[in-house]
Amino acid sequence: MPRTTDGDGTPVPQRLLAAATRLFAERGYDRTSVQEIVEAAGVTKGALYHYFGSKDDLLHEVYARVLRVQQERLDAVADTDAPVEQRLRDAAADVVVTTIEHLDDAAIFFRSMHHLSPEKNKQVRAERRRYHERFRALVEEGQKSGVFSTATPADLVVDYHFGSVHHLSTWYRPDGPLSPQEVADHLADLLMRALRP
Repeated sequence: MPRTTDGDGTPVPQRLLAAATRLFAERGYDRTSVQEIVEAAGVTKGALYHYFGSKDDLLHEVYARVLRVQQERLDAVADTDAPVEQRLRDAAADVVVTTIEHLDDAAIFFRSMHHLSPEKNKQVRAERRRYHERFRALVEEGQKSGVFSTATPADLVVDYHFGSVHHLSTWYRPDGPLSPQEVADHLADLLMRALRP
């Protein structure tokens, strides 16, 4: 049984994910070997295969952990009693902030998703669809209650916002003029203006 932590107490799966994320971001998924990942994490290949099974599983987990955080936060926002405008705006801003907080993960994923096995690819698409459907339900709720314009179908509204979110990794720089929250506020406000009746 591989050790679950190293000398500094960091669990082995987190060490492997951190090393893989750094290497995938620097070199690209296809140019990073399993050997380089285990050396960077300071563990054996046996430990990697114990926790992840394959490099493919590591790539999936890089993205899945961000999606889990975003899903939990969206569910928490959507389940409040706040007016639908507030819930949608909060959700729209949150996905921008969490994407910027995990920019390497997002960049790696969108550059490398095509390397996933068909089964893993299908799994990721299903996880993403669940998130988008929950987000879309907020748009539809507002449209049905007359708070939001129905001029644009809810699906297109969602695609419009997430197109901006997925594009963040191509231009956002942490040392740039806008903080993550400022970018989030701008994009959330654009979405709300587009939905105004």
